[in-house]
Amino acid sequence: MAVTVETLEKLERRITLTVSAADIGREVDARLKKLARTVKSDGFRPGKVPMSVVAQRYGYSVQYEVVNDRVGQAFQDAATEAKLRVAGMPKIEQKQEAPEGHLAFDATFEVYPEVTLGDLSGVELERVSADVTDAAIDRTVDILRKQRRTFAQRPASEGAAETDRVTIDFEGKIDGEPFEGGKAEGFNFVIGEGQMLEQFDKGVRGMKVGESKTFPLTFPADYHGKDVAGKEADFLVTMKKIEAANLPGVDDAFAKALGIADATVQGLRNDVRKNLEREVKFRVLARNKSAAMDALAKTATLDVPKALVGNEVERMTESARADLKQRGIKDADTAPIPAEIFQPQAERRVRLGLIVAELVKTAQLQAKPEQLQKHIEEVSQSYEKPAEVMRYYLGDRQRMAEVEAIVIENNVTEHIFAQAKVTDKVVPFDELMAA
Repeated sequence: MAVTVETLEKLERRITLTVSAADIGREVDARLKKLARTVKSDGFRPGKVPMSVVAQRYGYSVQYEVVNDRVGQAFQDAATEAKLRVAGMPKIEQKQEAPEGHLAFDATFEVYPEVTLGDLSGVELERVSADVTDAAIDRTVDILRKQRRTFAQRPASEGAAETDRVTIDFEGKIDGEPFEGGKAEGFNFVIGEGQMLEQFDKGVRGMKVGESKTFPLTFPADYHGKDVAGKEADFLVTMKKIEAANLPGVDDAFAKALGIADATVQGLRNDVRKNLEREVKFRVLARNKSAAMDALAKTATLDVPKALVGNEVERMTESARADLKQRGIKDADTAPIPAEIFQPQAERRVRLGLIVAELVKTAQLQAKPEQLQKHIEEVSQSYEKPAEVMRYYLGDRQRMAEVEAIVIENNVTEHIFAQAKVTDKVVPFDELMAA
């Protein structure tokens, strides 16, 4: 029997479904009889509850299930016969009028769009690259030294200076009144490392153990504490302890302490260079990929299914709630999260996903087994035990699916750059890492 598909608006379609009332009745009776074998009821032994009692208690819910099953199957059969690619779940409503002996329903739904890919040959793209310099290696080695520094108490006659770790008591007041979070005892931080506001840092410098000092501090207008943002406070600070930082020397012993296989200074620098080059590669790829995907999205034409966007908004909302729970936010499960804040990003994701899928199919950019293997090997090299990481990925289908998605995106990026008008640009290492 031919299926009549009614076009409502853009991607929206409607099909009328009919199911036999007699078939539904027979299925309901069959399920109730099966249920009666195990159902329990006061005054009756299991399996001996009268059908009238079973039907009265469970008849409505069983009928609801049967109708849903039959209508769902009817919709699936109709969509298959009409060769429709349904996007999202259909909205099904029962009709008042129906052929004799049948129930009728309208199924309203969206279909996947036709995607028209644009001409990429006229697109202008900037492809960035970056080099790992000796200065970048030096800074990274310094960071490693800081991570393994020790602190020794300064003589009482010396004031606090840059890189010293200080222990203080402090109390802040605004217009003479204390404020929440403005008081602490035995609080320590390292001067000059951005742990405190710059004004606070400057106020503490030069103080000696046992000294007390009051200084003003103006909180930034965008300070995370809204109650004090933009306001001026007076802080009374008492210096309790000053400790000078001692950095390990850059020598073979330091390289050995870091677990470098070639426990020499040169071996350390080689290892740092290798890790930085790996990080630079992924960052450059991410930046170029973003530019390529933006260009691809601008050249393609399609309608975006609202149902898919709605699904993506729901997924992003749930992800946000999970993040809030992980941060220990109270009532994260019920906290109001407006769906509209995710709408633009969700629409872009769905749109780009449909375009990429079409390009992958058209240009045959599917991930090859050797590409998957190479990507996993590269990722695993940044871990202490690469072989375990390899097994971690290869032993799980979901993780492999994630890898496949990344490789496909990389293939798409390379394809776009191969088609477009490309200008190469070398960006400074620091700029790339700060982005």
